[in-house]
Amino acid sequence: MSRFHDLVDKFGHLPIPLSRAADGERSAAVLMALTDEDDTRIVLTRRAMTLRFHPGQVSFPGGSLDPGETVVEAALREAHEEVGLHPDTVSILGELPDLSLAVSKNAITPIIGIIAPDEKPRVVDEREVESVHLPSLDRLADPDVRVTATLPGAPYTGPAFDLDEIFVWGFTAHLIDGLLTVGGWERPWNQSKIIEVPADFRRDRARRTT
Repeated sequence: MSRFHDLVDKFGHLPIPLSRAADGERSAAVLMALTDEDDTRIVLTRRAMTLRFHPGQVSFPGGSLDPGETVVEAALREAHEEVGLHPDTVSILGELPDLSLAVSKNAITPIIGIIAPDEKPRVVDEREVESVHLPSLDRLADPDVRVTATLPGAPYTGPAFDLDEIFVWGFTAHLIDGLLTVGGWERPWNQSKIIEVPADFRRDRARRTT
């Protein structure tokens, strides 16, 4: 745990290129769960293809706040419901500033927590989560998997991670990029290596069936 002691303070002062949340946006929280081991891993989920917002995209466990909940309580509840992490097994380091996710109009608070290396996150709610992944931060920092992502027909560019099984981009990739920077895991990488986000990982909204 000691190597994570100042992670939140450093991260909170990092100029992440995401919009700060505006008043009136719906509140949500995500859990950035890191394993307490030498080869630190991070819990990621691939969202179910049937979800209304961001189907198929890679994200952190999380969701909207229930009435009366704090952001920490919401992040822990969602992580329990989605990937089976019991709140008692997560040591909370702190929360980052609220960030805006324009597509779903949510003000999202990232919560950083630590879990034991023997925790086994898994798909609990198949309506929300298609799969669970625990890449190590060392793998995410590998220059061979780091790319700059673009979207067809949109003026978007941002950091991304082209792993064998998943493509991480957008909000999640920006947070991981910041985490690697402030945590000292980052290695130099070729930002001119540009890849268009694969279609299965960039569907803006699932079609509803009637």
